Formats: sequence, structure tokens, C-alpha cells
Amino acid sequence: MKWSWKVGRIGGVDLRVHATFLLLLVWLALSAYRTGGTLAAVGQAVAFILALFASVVLHELGHSRAARRFGVPTKDITLLPIGGVAKLEYIPDKPKQELVIALAGPAVTLSIIVVLYVAIRLLGLPVALGEEVFRAGNGGSFLARLLWVNVSLLLFNLLPAFPMDGGRVLRSVLALRMPYLRATEVASRVARAFAVLFGVVGFLYNPFLMIIAFFVWLGAAGESAALQQRSILGGVTVERVMVRDVQTLAPGDTLDAALRHVLAGFQHDFPVVEQGAVVGVLTRDALLRGLAARGRESTVAAAMEASFRTADPREPVEGALAHLRECRCQTLPVLAGGALVGVVTTENVAEFVMIEAALRSPPRAKAA
Repeated sequence: MKWSWKVGRIGGVDLRVHATFLLLLVWLALSAYRTGGTLAAVGQAVAFILALFASVVLHELGHSRAARRFGVPTKDITLLPIGGVAKLEYIPDKPKQELVIALAGPAVTLSIIVVLYVAIRLLGLPVALGEEVFRAGNGGSFLARLLWVNVSLLLFNLLPAFPMDGGRVLRSVLALRMPYLRATEVASRVARAFAVLFGVVGFLYNPFLMIIAFFVWLGAAGESAALQQRSILGGVTVERVMVRDVQTLAPGDTLDAALRHVLAGFQHDFPVVEQGAVVGVLTRDALLRGLAARGRESTVAAAMEASFRTADPREPVEGALAHLRECRCQTLPVLAGGALVGVVTTENVAEFVMIEAALRSPPRAKAA
């Protein structure tokens, strides 16, 4: 996910924080400042934020552990203002498995709520939902505030809208009785309806809901697009989508020559070939860095990426896309018997998906 930074690794899963998560932190700090002053904002607010951070991470680890039971690895966990998102390598084909994974996170949050409630009762602290519970630094219970925020997150996450857990629960339940693609389309429409509702209410009463509406709308669109891509690319090999007419470079070519190729055509990344073998890839970013650091007459060998991933023309396109995501690159050389036969790029795969989607869509009725 763009605009996110890796802050650690837990249980073999990368933990990332999205830039917009800072908005939630600022909002909590300002709320504490208004009620308790600077000391509360710096002290209690920071501690509360860390506790909330831990609660959300545990929630997402619940999804991750449940997914692991079905052999589905988790790529990373990203914290957002609306909670967290555990990015699975793929969605299980069986709706019952997705249902278990979707409910695992709320189950963890419910466990946190129960533990907090028992601790509050044992300590004799107030637990009732009221203004005094949320007043930082003025007799309000830290544990009670954390409990009610977790209750809010639990209820919010169970709303039947992507990217919340309730949206995935809705889809998996619908998929028990209808095709998976149809279930996703229905769940996405429900999510868009919630996004519009959040947007209107946020505009009238609380701007923070407008941010939530934005993420819900993107989540609905993303789920629909991802499943459409998955259905189109299912069974398609790299050979069908790869670019065959590829401009290559030699290690001894100058960056000026590479620059001329960029300006003369549409290709941005170039396989570097020496004696018939691919020895590197000169990406557009590497080209720009080389031009800035060493000038036009520097060689391709000095700027190219010597470590790179490749694809086989007979492998599934989804596998090649996974390689592209792993290396965070845009182009993979396609090799057959060690020889370059083409390249596969995120751009031409996206074009293939758009063309196939257009061909599969029903024709529009002509106006009378």
C-alpha cells in the first residue's frame, strides 16, 4: 500500500503504518489536550495510542494466524485510521475458510474487551459509558476508555462494508449461495452505500467520517477490481500477455543511448544482454539516478540492476505479478531456455485485463 512505512515485523509478518494513521493520533492527542492540557496530551494520550496500536495489531494478527491455518501467508499488516488491514497473499477459494479468517480478528478484539472488563471490575474502576470515562487526567479510567474504544472498533469492523471484516463476512456468506464474483459485486455495492452514508453524515456532523468514507469506497472498488482481475487472469500464462518486441541494451552502451531509446518509444525498462544472456535490467529509476550521478557517457553496466527476477513464458500470469510485487519493480524479463523472449510488465497485464473485461461485458442495447 502506498504512503505506508514499515515499522517492524511480528510473527514473520511486516508491520506497516499508513500516513493517514497519523491523523488518528493527532485527533486523540488534541482530544486529550482539550480536556487535560499539555501533560495529558504528552503522557496519557501517547500511552493510550500505544495501547490502541497494540489492540489493532493483535486484531490483525488474529486474521493472520487463522489464514495460516489454511495455508494462506500474510504479506503485511497496515494500520489505517479505520483500524488495520492484513494483506493476504490470496483469498481462499472456499467461502467457509474466508469466513473463519474474517471473524478471527473480531474474535481477538472481543477477547481483549472481556479481559479489560474483568480487570476493570477487579480494580473497582468505573466502566459505564459516560463523559467521566473519557476525560483524560481527570479521574477517567485508562482501561475503561481502552475498553470502549475496542468496543467501537469491534462494532465498526462488523459493518458489512469493505475493507472492514463485516464486508468479508457478508461476501463469504453470500458466496455460499451464489458465484464468488457475484457475491463480491453485491458486497461491493453495499460497501459503496455505506461510503455515501458516511460521507453525508461526515459532511454534516463529523469530518472524520469523510475520511472513513474515502477508505470504504476505495476498499469496495479495490475488492471488485482485484476479483475481476483474478477471474480474468485465471489459467492465463505469461506467454499470452508478454511484450515480444523488446529493445535491449548491452553493458557497454552509454546511458545517453538508453535515454534516446526512452525518448523514441514507450519502453521504460530495458533488459541488458551480453552474449545472448540477460545480465541485468536498466530501469527508468536506475537510468535517472545514473544520469544524475555519473552523466550521459556513463555505461549501462554501472547503472543497471544486476539482481533481478525473471519469468517463464509457461508460468501463470498471477505468479509473475507476485514476483513483480515482491521485487517492487515494473518489468520482468521472460526467459525460455535461458534466452530472452520478451518482457512482462504491470502495464501490459493491466491492459490485457481491461481488454478482456470489455470483451466479456454484455453489449449495451441501442437507443431506439
